Amino acid sequence: MEGWLTVLPPLLVLALVLWKKEVLSALLVGLFVSELLLLVSGGQSGPVASVGLGALATIDRIVAVVADADNARVLVFALLIGSLLAFMYRSGGVAAVIDRVVGMGLVKSRRQALGLTAVTGTVIFVESNLSVLASGLLSRGLYDRYGLSRAHLAYIVDSTSAPICILILLNGWGAFVLALLGGYDLGMSSASVLWGSVPFNFYALITLAIVVYSVASGKFHGPLGRVKATEGRIGPDAHEGADGGHEYAPTRSRFMILPLLAMIFGMVGFMLWTGNGSIAAGSGSRSILYATVLGCLVAYLLLVFDRRFGHKELVEIGLQGMNDLMPVVLILLMSIAFGASLKALGTGAFIAGIVSGGMAPILIAPALFIAGALMSFFTGTSWGTFAILVPIAMPIVQTLGLPPAFILSAVLGGGVFGDHCSPISDTTIVSSLASGCDHLEHVRTQIPYALTAAAVTIAVYLAAGMVVL
Repeated sequence: MEGWLTVLPPLLVLALVLWKKEVLSALLVGLFVSELLLLVSGGQSGPVASVGLGALATIDRIVAVVADADNARVLVFALLIGSLLAFMYRSGGVAAVIDRVVGMGLVKSRRQALGLTAVTGTVIFVESNLSVLASGLLSRGLYDRYGLSRAHLAYIVDSTSAPICILILLNGWGAFVLALLGGYDLGMSSASVLWGSVPFNFYALITLAIVVYSVASGKFHGPLGRVKATEGRIGPDAHEGADGGHEYAPTRSRFMILPLLAMIFGMVGFMLWTGNGSIAAGSGSRSILYATVLGCLVAYLLLVFDRRFGHKELVEIGLQGMNDLMPVVLILLMSIAFGASLKALGTGAFIAGIVSGGMAPILIAPALFIAGALMSFFTGTSWGTFAILVPIAMPIVQTLGLPPAFILSAVLGGGVFGDHCSPISDTTIVSSLASGCDHLEHVRTQIPYALTAAAVTIAVYLAAGMVVL
């Protein structure tokens, strides 16, 4: 399907979210409308019959998502994170780590708690979801202790995952973009073009600069500055005290540290294994699932051998942890299905086509960034954005003789925008999950920061274009 109708489903979802303040039903309605448009455009039946068939197509789309191996891995991973969190908290391991960190003087203030999160998110750049998980799991108890909200934590972990991963390209993104660049003669190697895009990736750099400002000053603005410490909590630690008290008494810190280390190092090892020795070529979905299973297994064995819990109790704790995060997992499922439906509808291709026509060279980078931002925000996928826009941008580079790294950076920055803040992006959803923050609360408080960074990015691309082009 072509035309403005292709952007109707995502616009409808955003309108319903703003109106009803609820994500899951909005995604379901948007998915139904997208499938209905696909049926009508295909001329398979009349308008009345299409409504019933659209409902059936919606169910089929959801089933197809679960049937896809990569999607199934992501969904199982999200469920297992609930179990891992429950093991860590119910065992008293998280409380013990928090007390030890505070007792050692490693974190003495709100700013240091913010800084610990930012540093953790920065140094773990192998995979965005791993970065989010490690930062969120390590920091959420500290944020409770120092009166910071889970929305603050979700913002920090989200803003130091995708932006860092697109700047330090020793990961799946780097390998994917290299493959996309391989078919073009750009006057230099694909690797040179890719690494040359890093200093021009203004959105990622500006987003990180805002994080540094927030951490250094301890100040937050807009909805994030007004949110209360106890608002929007989800998960097994939703009732942890903000005054330093713990819902579960401290026991041994190894009940948290060892499963977390197993997950982090397991992720690296599995990325190497699935990539035949190359981290960049590894499978992110397989590795993050395997690493999470390993973390759960380590946590289970520690608690069994310590006789903290019996097998039956641990099964119940693990299932309850899954149940706590079921709403987030359902949102993730619907988001993946909605993104797949929009891809079939042609939403991304339509937005990309708006900027593919002739325009002044100085406007090409800002236009590609805007197109990428809209595509990734509406569809929730940076991968799909790169796959559509790189084949549009590189021929423009060849035809007009533009600097390839500069133009590529606009595409990558635009794709990261949606991965960073779209309510249907898996990274945004996992950030909410890992931080124990209500998903809509995270989106609501983060988006003013993302829009500010995007507006500054557009202005910088215009200014840089005067010098570079």
